[in-house]
Amino acid sequence: MIRVAVAGAAGYIGGELLRLLIGHPEVEVVGAVSSRFPGKRVDGVHPNLRASTDLLFCSADEVGECDAVFLALPHRAVMTQIDHWTQRAELVIDLTGDFRLDDPSAFERYYGEEHQAPHLLDAFVPGLPELHRERLRSANLISVPGCMATSGVLALHPLVEHGLIETGAGVQIDARTGSSGSGSTAGPANLHAERSGAMRVFAPTSHRHEAEISQHLGVPARMTATGVEAVRGVQTICHATLRPGVDKAAVRRAYRRQYAEEPFVRVVAHQRGIFRYPDPKILLGSNFCDVGYALDEDTGRLTAIGALDNLVKGGAGNAVQCLNIRMGRPEALGLTFPGLHPL
Repeated sequence: MIRVAVAGAAGYIGGELLRLLIGHPEVEVVGAVSSRFPGKRVDGVHPNLRASTDLLFCSADEVGECDAVFLALPHRAVMTQIDHWTQRAELVIDLTGDFRLDDPSAFERYYGEEHQAPHLLDAFVPGLPELHRERLRSANLISVPGCMATSGVLALHPLVEHGLIETGAGVQIDARTGSSGSGSTAGPANLHAERSGAMRVFAPTSHRHEAEISQHLGVPARMTATGVEAVRGVQTICHATLRPGVDKAAVRRAYRRQYAEEPFVRVVAHQRGIFRYPDPKILLGSNFCDVGYALDEDTGRLTAIGALDNLVKGGAGNAVQCLNIRMGRPEALGLTFPGLHPL
């Protein structure tokens, strides 16, 4: 059994990690760290886990040696605590933004402060199996990308990899996200009275995930982020310019070839039906990212679409997928829930 601990276990991402890891056939959860609820039952905070576990929350100091630790802490916390956690586990999987960017100056620009452990930025392997699977097999430090970054990167990656778009022109991403993306301790803007019925543009420019997309794809990215009424889910609408001579058949081949062997990426671009393009509604609770595309061959304008559950493929599920790869287990182990319909 793989012995794991989760730090930040009382949050939404922490709860999803516990849900997936408790149900994982080859994992034993030996620590659920919470600074707010030490000694309290886990299922008191995560009621969906009733009858699934008798775990109690503990403090960080109570966690002993284990095989892996997942860090679902607030942004900027991990870079000051990383030494504590590397002493507890050989494998550290970070789900915060602290080690997603490999350039300290980019971190300072997007997070508003100087990085506290810049010497470790190059040591972290991006936790995106579709792009970095081989590196993950031997990684001891893994940084899981942001939810909107994962959706945008997977939607655009085939186009960049197969040389189908004008990379110099950059890409524009319009991202929509549900309220759970703000975390379980979000402030007044996430009150039901303020959020319900709203479509709030909270980052018209310079969202931090655009830096991740640029870093992974090597393409200039500009991003707008909007909060919508949904609780879970991310959808990214990405705009790019096709290279001359590229047609729909070439785009279709690129997506099919890129993701033919990927267990958690599905190409969704149908001519008819209710869910013709990627829609997060049917992905809730699953580790799938659906990607699709539409293009105007007359103008060379292409729209790529990605959708996922921000708490699963956009966070906890992706982290468990990385754990499976690193530990030599089947990649889909514990992650095969397909989502619900209708919902």
